[in-house]
Amino acid sequence: MVTVVTHTHALDGIRVLDVTQVMAGPFCAMLLCDMGADVIKVEPPGGDSTRRMPGAVGTDSPSFNAVNRGKRGVVLDLKHPDGRAAVRRLALASDVLVENYRPGVMAKFGLGYEELAAAHPGLIYASISGYGQTGPASGKGGFDLVAQGVSGLMSVTGEAGRPPVKVGVPITDLGAGLFAVTGILAALLARARTGRGQRVDTSLVDAGVALSVWEATQYFSGRGVPEPLGSAHRMNAPYQAIRCEDGYITVGAANDRTFQNLCDALEHPEWATDTDFADNASRVTNRAVLAGRIEAVMAGEPRDHWLARLETHGVPCGPINTYADVMEDPHIQARDLVVDTDHPTLGRIKTLGTPVKLSDTPLTPGRPAPMLGQHTDEVLREIGLTTEDIAKVRGS
Repeated sequence: MVTVVTHTHALDGIRVLDVTQVMAGPFCAMLLCDMGADVIKVEPPGGDSTRRMPGAVGTDSPSFNAVNRGKRGVVLDLKHPDGRAAVRRLALASDVLVENYRPGVMAKFGLGYEELAAAHPGLIYASISGYGQTGPASGKGGFDLVAQGVSGLMSVTGEAGRPPVKVGVPITDLGAGLFAVTGILAALLARARTGRGQRVDTSLVDAGVALSVWEATQYFSGRGVPEPLGSAHRMNAPYQAIRCEDGYITVGAANDRTFQNLCDALEHPEWATDTDFADNASRVTNRAVLAGRIEAVMAGEPRDHWLARLETHGVPCGPINTYADVMEDPHIQARDLVVDTDHPTLGRIKTLGTPVKLSDTPLTPGRPAPMLGQHTDEVLREIGLTTEDIAKVRGS
């Protein structure tokens, strides 16, 4: 007998109300959408500001599409009573609400957690802010750049003695979005047992601190304040970018076995028994000297030579790709990390696929983001508004 498997999605039947803008909140809600949730994106009359980022065609842009794919879009004005009333009705008909206003703003709109949870005890209410819902700095606004500085990330990024730089990607925005997804999924599991929803609270600063695992370990263990190390690792060596004749590659000889393999590949087996490099702790202490010796050898041959030789000797290594290289990489394409999307305004565009592969409930990252207000009437009818009611809300 042949068993026919019908694929569904992990979050089929879950409705998410996305009252967020720009990056962290939209990214969180988009990941839930990829998992199968029906995500309703609420925008102000002018639209999310990312609609006007470079490459925009009217009120659609590649940037907006990148973090809002697959959602349904409605336009509602939270500054007007009719708009707030519609958002409240949507919230009471949803499983999850995600918002990224400053703490207290949603409560001023009559849409705070306590008020909505009193009417809908099963609601999972996720708040993503700059500093979190509690603490002396909770009222401050937050941007990724600011959070990277406050959380310490900028103090360990870049080269020693150089001006501070941020991580190249908006790591606290994206990290907060990922932590919010984790909290929401945990809250959904808890609700399945108890029937009760709960508040999920995370922030950009929380994400930056939480991601500082090795840095916090160095500080907590009394080994000083973590310093910037460029591409090097503070717990393992050699584990960094190494210069070859025609540029740099990465080399990750992070344990005794791979270090021995590296020494053999470089035809310097005596390094493995040198007391300065005999174990990982010694190699970390003498990181700069060791890197200098490795580069003195590798600078004599091009990158392709060393990549092939190190791989043959079982040493983890890789090229330092540009994003042009990344998007054309056969492995990246084979993993469906680049997908084509047909957008009604932008045409056929490439977007990122999903890094999560589920065998029975696959994610669906290839759908376009909504046009501004595209589903307003459709969604408002689903919560019981009449044509006259919708006209009133649109008039607000």
